[in-house]
Amino acid sequence: MSLPFLVRTYRTATAILEPAVVGLLYWRQRKGREDRTRLGERQGYPSRARPKGHLVWVHGASIGETLSLLPVVERLTQRGVAVLVTSGTKTSASLIARRLPPGAVHQFVPVDVPRYIRRFLDHWQPDLALVAESEIWPNTVMALDQRHIPLVLVNGRMSDRSFQRWQKLPRIIGSLLERFALCLAQTQEDAERLARLGAPRVLVSGNLKFDSAPPPADPRVVAHLSGLVAGRPLWLAASTHPGEEESVVAVHRALAQHHPHLLTIIAPRHPHRGPEVAAMAERAGLRAGRRSQGMHPDRATDVYVADTVGEMGLFYRLANIVLMGGTLVPIGGHNPIEPAKLGAAILHGPHVHSAAEIYAAIDEARGALMVKDSAALARAVSRLLSNPALTRDMARAAADAVHVLGGAVDRTMQSIEPFIVQAKLGARR
Repeated sequence: MSLPFLVRTYRTATAILEPAVVGLLYWRQRKGREDRTRLGERQGYPSRARPKGHLVWVHGASIGETLSLLPVVERLTQRGVAVLVTSGTKTSASLIARRLPPGAVHQFVPVDVPRYIRRFLDHWQPDLALVAESEIWPNTVMALDQRHIPLVLVNGRMSDRSFQRWQKLPRIIGSLLERFALCLAQTQEDAERLARLGAPRVLVSGNLKFDSAPPPADPRVVAHLSGLVAGRPLWLAASTHPGEEESVVAVHRALAQHHPHLLTIIAPRHPHRGPEVAAMAERAGLRAGRRSQGMHPDRATDVYVADTVGEMGLFYRLANIVLMGGTLVPIGGHNPIEPAKLGAAILHGPHVHSAAEIYAAIDEARGALMVKDSAALARAVSRLLSNPALTRDMARAAADAVHVLGGAVDRTMQSIEPFIVQAKLGARR
């Protein structure tokens, strides 16, 4: 298929506007959104040597996508294949660097500018590229196709909103999807949407996030914090956004009289908002402590703000009641699999379209409860705090629901096996 006019225009525009992209990167760096010491990686300059032998490039946009790919990365390195993992956010980079197995390296993904992509591919020369969920960047797709490097979409998603938008540009999305060697979709619905948009080879492999290991935590730190909060009723609001913390603080104030010494832990989705969340709690007359300042929750702490990176495994192990953020406001809902695997009863708001399949499975198993607003949230938290047996039953049901839906890693590896064999034989398509 020849390139549609708008794709050709995009390619030309991104090349011409490269100086503006450089300015944008430096602006983002000043705002703390880019790593100053690794800014060159975003322009395709490598900061590591290419490993010898066959190399698979694995890309996830941010934390959730990249973490879901870790089991695949581990399987690939066990096969003796070197793996380059890329992501686009500082938070994902710092977290992934600590969890990558031997044989895998991390770089920031280059911005989708032709010269940056060429520079990146000239150095790394991958034999196979795996991109997660819905990462479809025209210049990257075209460059891989021109070099005959197989490109596979793994853990593929196509939301209804994205599907409706792409249907208005059928030639553009069709010209891109036809260059994917294979698309592995999370659900049958995702697969049907990808096929209708022009993907010629689509399979359903399931959601890799169901197979992800729960986030780790230092047992000594878990034991220390567990001792500090022992005997106190507590709950966790995880990955919260503006508009949700206000509800969480209001719930704490409503429940504090009925649940003496109540401790509410708030882990904002973006840790840099920690001071803002703590100030909000203090304006409501509550005493707040911030994890990033080295503070520990003492008996006088009402709200503990978990504003650090890479410690959600710790807080999921402390709390057996978890409200998932991004669900009380129209964000779409963050992944509840991790707290479910670590023994928590799940609460969530009505906005779960980004992870509808996961929430539906846990809801149906009665491992999660939907709350419409802060009043319903207060009632649900109070009920679970007062009924430990119900909390345990919900937690067990949530863990079972997640376990049943596993197996996507095995199906993914089986599907990409022919490409791995081709890479090892040096026979690229």
